[in-house]
Amino acid sequence: MTTPENRQFDMASATDVGRVRAHNEDSISAEADLGLATLADGMGGYNAGEVASGIAVAMVPTEIRQLTEQQRLKGMRDEEVQKLIATQASKVNTAIYTAAQSQSQYAGMGTTLVIAYWHGDRVTVGHLGDSRCYRLRGAEIKALTRDHSWIQEQIDAGLMTYEQARASKKKNLVTRACGIDLNVVPEVHTHDVLPGDIFVLCSDGLYDMVPDEDIHLTVSSLKSNLTLAAQQLIQQANDAGGRDNISVILVHVLRTAQARMGFFARLKNWFK
Repeated sequence: MTTPENRQFDMASATDVGRVRAHNEDSISAEADLGLATLADGMGGYNAGEVASGIAVAMVPTEIRQLTEQQRLKGMRDEEVQKLIATQASKVNTAIYTAAQSQSQYAGMGTTLVIAYWHGDRVTVGHLGDSRCYRLRGAEIKALTRDHSWIQEQIDAGLMTYEQARASKKKNLVTRACGIDLNVVPEVHTHDVLPGDIFVLCSDGLYDMVPDEDIHLTVSSLKSNLTLAAQQLIQQANDAGGRDNISVILVHVLRTAQARMGFFARLKNWFK
């Protein structure tokens, strides 16, 4: 049983339509008891984008919860967790693609996807598209995801600077997403986690409007009240123009499962 004294995470989330769009096509889910956060930024026009993102954030937590209740996630190695997250993304892709093909009003719909799953003293992050996951550790903010976008390809090829990218009108052109093709390969990586780390999952509606250093300053300054921090980030994005839907999930790691283990349990793990 989780109590305030032994809880592992502090989580908060917020989403907003912004100042330009008529509908909010972002969807978010933060499940502290599972150590799971899911964020999706839908695309596809009237209603369809929110349907796609809604499918994503409904499916992933439901499946992870079922596996958790069946005790099937205990003791998984990093590569097994990576396969699990990749499988979840692929299932989401199939569900959205099938719906888009079978119902004309949803034709062409899709969504970005970020899944972050904390296990022990690690976090496995899978993503498709240009929604992001950052890790804040001390004075550093580091993007753990690399955008699947035309802009990022131009930067990688040395054809565009980060300053030019921020001013580009083609920032919303993603090169990989859920639901667009029958098969898609998500990018999945595992990272170390330390107590005190703060993770930020967000749609491009946040980071296009608010520079990374301002995200870091806001979150680190308000980490004792993550709900206020999330609301403040939304406000900053809107104050800067709010040109897109804005979504954010904040996860403050209070302690890792590894950190809670006793000395002999840790010793046993060292010799595995």
